[in-house]
Amino acid sequence: MNDLLRMELSELIRRKVKDPRVASVSVTAVSTTPDFSLAHVKIGLLDETKSAEVLKGLNHAAGFLRGELTRRLQVKRVPELVFEVDQTAKEEARLEELWEQLEREERS
Repeated sequence: MNDLLRMELSELIRRKVKDPRVASVSVTAVSTTPDFSLAHVKIGLLDETKSAEVLKGLNHAAGFLRGELTRRLQVKRVPELVFEVDQTAKEEARLEELWEQLEREERS
């Protein structure tokens, strides 16, 4: 279900949400709680300096997105959408930097 939500949200945001604040958003992952009451939606941004504005736009569109998901997926209840900026790429870059630093120190 998480992958289905990710795919549907990606398409809806790209094609149906007209808010210019969310134009450069990609949905990277969705993780629902066991009781299906919440869906944590990770988003990737081209410009992380605008993350606050993007999150405002997505939160403003959350009700619309839930309604569309209900119709598309034909389910009784769609979880509440909680949008979060995906920090995975940033964390990976930091780890890579630390590994390189360790290697340089070992060579010295």
